[in-house]
Amino acid sequence: MLSAIANRRRFTDLSEQEILALAISSEEDDARIYRTYAERLRAEYPASAAVFDEMAEEENEHRRRLIDRHQARFGDVIPLIRREHVAGFYARRPVWLVENLGLDRIREEAEAMERDAAEFYRRAAQRTQDAETRKLLGDLALAEAGHETKATDLAHQHLEGPAKAEEDRAAKRQFILTWVQPGLAGLMDGSVSTLAPIFATAFATHDPKTTLLVGLAASVGAGISMGFTEAAHDDGVLSGRGSPIKRGIASGVMTAVGGLGHALPYLIPDFWTATTIAFIVVFIELWAIAWIQNRYMETPFLRATFQVVLGGALVFAAGVLIGSG
Repeated sequence: MLSAIANRRRFTDLSEQEILALAISSEEDDARIYRTYAERLRAEYPASAAVFDEMAEEENEHRRRLIDRHQARFGDVIPLIRREHVAGFYARRPVWLVENLGLDRIREEAEAMERDAAEFYRRAAQRTQDAETRKLLGDLALAEAGHETKATDLAHQHLEGPAKAEEDRAAKRQFILTWVQPGLAGLMDGSVSTLAPIFATAFATHDPKTTLLVGLAASVGAGISMGFTEAAHDDGVLSGRGSPIKRGIASGVMTAVGGLGHALPYLIPDFWTATTIAFIVVFIELWAIAWIQNRYMETPFLRATFQVVLGGALVFAAGVLIGSG
């Protein structure tokens, strides 16, 4: 890896032929990335897929113009030089790192690609002495800089009215199914199910250190269990709930957070101070759960509050009674 970095060429050392070759390979890569985005989105977001199809065709047209110019100046043999061969040159994130991103994040990636390409063509034009080549590179710099406007125009063309609204609803639904629903289930499990063991230990021992250890064990153990359970029981193919890894992370992390919220106050040596703060944290956690249910799951707020507070109060009371007894 170090040898590959050391052997990279500096952009200022490239010849005009190599600059054209680099531009050609970059346009080929960008067109391929846009095609991949289009295929990734086609099933769920066909209108956005059409946007990326047209952007890919734009990149192919740029590539054809660059090849024509290379043939006119240097002949048919194009040197093999790519972005990763040039030190300090902008790089594209591998498609497999972004293919699972949401629709808005993919659009942001595309905008960043266009800005990088525009800057490259501005720098390339400054390095070129041939008038026709300089004009072509300058035109492409303007074209890439205008791609943001082009993307907006294409979005308006393909994403007007019902299509845009439908894609937004689908994106929101996917976000809820992949992140919010598993995270909410984890937060409820971590916040409510750990109440009994933590407060039973607290009132049985009146020892903050012991209570803290039990709380940490219960929270971390529940987080690991919930995370693996969520990731393993549904691969998301038939249910459409998205990546099992993402759901497992959301569920596991939020389960642990829910339990740790009222376990960590027992870092305080004074029992009653720690317990009072833990009471307050539990109250905040339960209201947060009710708010999330109302905000994302469209559960009426009063019903969500009643369900969560009642359930939490019963578990809390069971823990206190068991510990006191």
